[in-house]
Amino acid sequence: MRRAAVLVTAVASALVVSGCGAIIGTSEAEEIARINVSSPDLREGRPLPRQFSCKGDQGSPPLRWSSRPLEEAETVAIVADSNSAESSGVYWVLYNIPASMTELGPNASESPPEGSGQAKVTSGKAGYDPPCAPEGAYRFSVYTLKGEVEAQEDAALSEVLRRIADLTIARGRLTAVNIE
Repeated sequence: MRRAAVLVTAVASALVVSGCGAIIGTSEAEEIARINVSSPDLREGRPLPRQFSCKGDQGSPPLRWSSRPLEEAETVAIVADSNSAESSGVYWVLYNIPASMTELGPNASESPPEGSGQAKVTSGKAGYDPPCAPEGAYRFSVYTLKGEVEAQEDAALSEVLRRIADLTIARGRLTAVNIE
């Protein structure tokens, strides 16, 4: 667990250094447009439903997003993470979602949109690796990107996150606190 916390801290630091506050802080590079993120099953500041944790069997939660039209939007990326002492980690990275999409259904990690990719997360698994720590802030962040994330299938998590950071033109987040 300590190794995971160190990795997440290193990745977050790399994102800050690269000028992207997409996961933490704010971008110094340019003004980032805002994305509204919602879910039929998650509520901002409320507990993550048990079925989307390691105690459940639903996989990734359904997500919806919207923003003002962005001409340069090409793809969308989703990053699920947590940065609290008990549950630091990255649980899901799905990228190269077509910009025309505005939602994903439940368990989209098992049947991702055509042409999209999933990075290996903190655990080393590709796809959604549901969180287990009962206390923590679980963040589901959506990013609009001005291009495709070009990464090898076995690319390091930090590399994929850095590429997302470099391409981000809009972002939004839905945060669940603790697990039901």
